[in-house]
Amino acid sequence: MFSRTISLFFWMGLAALAGYWLNSNSGHLLGAFFICFFTVLKDLWKGQKITEWLRHNNVQEPPQMGGIWGDLIDRMRRILNEQRKQTQNEVQKLQDFLLAIQASPNGVVLLDPEGRIEWCNQTAAQHLGMDAKRDLMQHVVHLVRDPVFKKYFTSESHEGEVIIDGRSVSLQKAVKLSVQLHNYGENRQLLLTRDVTAVAQAEAMRRDFVANVSHEIRTPLTVMSGFIETLQSLNLNKDERDQYLDLMSLQASRMQDLVNDLLILSQLEGSNLPSINEPISLLGLMAGIESEARGLSASNLQEFEAPQILHFETPESVRLSGANKELHSAISNLVNNAVRYTPSGGRITSSWTLLPDQRIQFSVTDTGPGIASEHLPRLTERFYRVDRSRSRESGGTGLGLAIAKHVMQRHGGELKIESEVGKGSKFTLIFPASRVLQETESV
Repeated sequence: MFSRTISLFFWMGLAALAGYWLNSNSGHLLGAFFICFFTVLKDLWKGQKITEWLRHNNVQEPPQMGGIWGDLIDRMRRILNEQRKQTQNEVQKLQDFLLAIQASPNGVVLLDPEGRIEWCNQTAAQHLGMDAKRDLMQHVVHLVRDPVFKKYFTSESHEGEVIIDGRSVSLQKAVKLSVQLHNYGENRQLLLTRDVTAVAQAEAMRRDFVANVSHEIRTPLTVMSGFIETLQSLNLNKDERDQYLDLMSLQASRMQDLVNDLLILSQLEGSNLPSINEPISLLGLMAGIESEARGLSASNLQEFEAPQILHFETPESVRLSGANKELHSAISNLVNNAVRYTPSGGRITSSWTLLPDQRIQFSVTDTGPGIASEHLPRLTERFYRVDRSRSRESGGTGLGLAIAKHVMQRHGGELKIESEVGKGSKFTLIFPASRVLQETESV
């Protein structure tokens, strides 16, 4: 500012000298006027350049000027740069926030005061069957046509959540959603969605489990109570009494098997994972299982029926690391199931196979009636039976495959089931290579 004032006085003095040289008072005034006019005109021109620079928002290429205008441009450029950086930081934070919401496993929908969708993440779009771009500014009730949701949305209080049906990817898999509304801003609402299908299934399984256990225990108890009442009220001969006592013993054995299987499942779910440093001889393990299977097959054989053909193949040079009781339970359940469901004269083959990737698998193949494909995915559910009456007649508890599945999960393996109606079934346990020990290895 000081230099600009000195410059102005310099030019005015120069004009005065010119007027003095012309020896005229009007010359003094005319020279001063032209100097002021051109000074103002120059300032207007510089101001116009600065205005154009600001209008085009080209902060990085300011016009080159000296003096007070140059200082003003430098100050303005620094302020604009700082504002631009701050804006970029805020935009980046907003983008990061939106990306975080997009990555959320829960759905988020922003609604305007009229209930129209302003924004939603992809999870909410999948949950509610919407298009995150196409359905913007559509009313949410028009898109989520669920009577439970409509009643909840139009109610005055949104304190709790409600459960509605979500968009299912297939007819076999029903999706359950938890939705809840929260007020924010100026009459806006935040709609949160959460997939609770697993929770609903777990709750249904818990109810089914309690109901199944109660039913499985009630049936033999009812039979035993009836026999006890008969023994107490009637004078029976020895043969009749022995017959009733045998039937009572059978029902008591069924309840004992059920309780034992329930205890095994409880222990599997609550105990530590089996060690990989406990070698188990497959020959010794399978010897006990084979003895049980042959005894079960003989006990089920009726007069004039052809016996079942049982064939066992076990390698002598392989050991398996894991929990002996758990493996015995899993394998014996598969073998005994094959014995129970294979008719007389049928063939049951169990074998161990070392795979090329050093894993090992145990397979049980039978020539039983087979299982329809729609039942295969649910066979490992507790108490799930394809034919309830036939399962009870065979003496099964409905927990054998559930136990086998848990044991394999604890040993890092898997259970595979293959079956075709009329052609029998094949159950396979595949153990990881880390649990396979050759006899030549030190154990």
